[in-house]
Amino acid sequence: MEKDTNFEHLEGLIAATFTPFHEDGQINLEPIPAMVEHLSKCSIKGIFINGTTGEGPSLTEEERITLAESFVSEAKKYNIKSIIHVGHESLQSASAFAAHANQIGANCISAVPTSYFKPSNLNTLIEHLSAITSNAPDLPFYYYHIPRMNSVQFDMLSLLEIAEREIPNLVGIKYTAAELSAFVECKQFKSGKYNMLFGADEMLLAGLSMGADGAVGSTYNFMAPIYNTIIEKYKEGNLKAAQEHQAKAAELIRIITGPTGMTGLKIAMRLAGFDCGPHRLPLKTPSPGIVEEMRNRLEAAGFFNWTSPSNEEIK
Repeated sequence: MEKDTNFEHLEGLIAATFTPFHEDGQINLEPIPAMVEHLSKCSIKGIFINGTTGEGPSLTEEERITLAESFVSEAKKYNIKSIIHVGHESLQSASAFAAHANQIGANCISAVPTSYFKPSNLNTLIEHLSAITSNAPDLPFYYYHIPRMNSVQFDMLSLLEIAEREIPNLVGIKYTAAELSAFVECKQFKSGKYNMLFGADEMLLAGLSMGADGAVGSTYNFMAPIYNTIIEKYKEGNLKAAQEHQAKAAELIRIITGPTGMTGLKIAMRLAGFDCGPHRLPLKTPSPGIVEEMRNRLEAAGFFNWTSPSNEEIK
C-alpha cells in the first residue's frame, strides 16, 4: 500500500494561525488577508489552519470550513503552503474536513487522534487515521503528535513503521513534544524519508540540531524575525548567536504565556498590530490589567524589535 508521492518536504517556519473573533463570539474573516500578507513579508513558508492555536476544538464544523477556505485562498496569493487540521472527535466530520481540504486546493492535511474515546493501541489509531486520509488520498498527511493536550502517547517510530504500510499519503509528523530522542529516531527512519516538523517554539534550536526540516508554531505569527535569525545563524555555524537568540525568544514566550497560558499568545498578536479579538470559552481572554503588564514587560524585553519584517536586526 506504500505510495511514492514525490512530496517535497516543507522547510522553514510554518505559522499556526489564530482564529479571529468578533466581540460577540462570531468568527471574523476581515483580519485574515492582512494577517497572511504579514506572514508572507516575514518569510513564513506555510500556515497550519484550525489547530490548537486557532482554537479548532471550539469551532463548529461550518466555522472550520469557512476559515479553511479563507486562509487557503489568501495563502495561495503569496505561494504560502497550507496545512489544514482535519482532526475531530467524529470520524465522519474528520473525513468531511479532509475531503473539503482537497476540494479547496489545500496543500496538506493533518489530524490529532481522538481524545475522549482514545485509541486503545497503535493499530487502532492508524486504522482511524487511514479512514480519515482515504477521503483525500492525494493530499500529503501529517500526524499531529501533541500528547500534552490530548494525553495520547504512542511511540512515534513505531507509528511510522506501521503507517508506512497502511497510510500511503503519510509524509511526516507535526511533532509537538519535548522528547528529542524520539524525534531524531523518526527523522533518521528510512534515511530521512519523513518530513519532521518541530512544534515547540521555545526549543526551535534544539529541534534544528535534531534534524527538523521545518517548524510549526504560534509565536511565528508575531515574531518570526527572531526565529529566522536563529535558523540563519544555525546554518552559518554560529551556534553562540543562535543560542542567544533562542534564549531571547524563550524569555519573550515566558512573559507572554507565564501569567495566562496560551491565551497570552493572542494578546501578543494584538500588541504586534493584529487584533484577532477575544477567545472563545472555555478559554478566557486576559484582563486589561494583565494585558498592560504584559505589554510593559515585553517592551522592556525588546519584543517590539522582532514583530516587523524590517526588524531582523540586532544580529
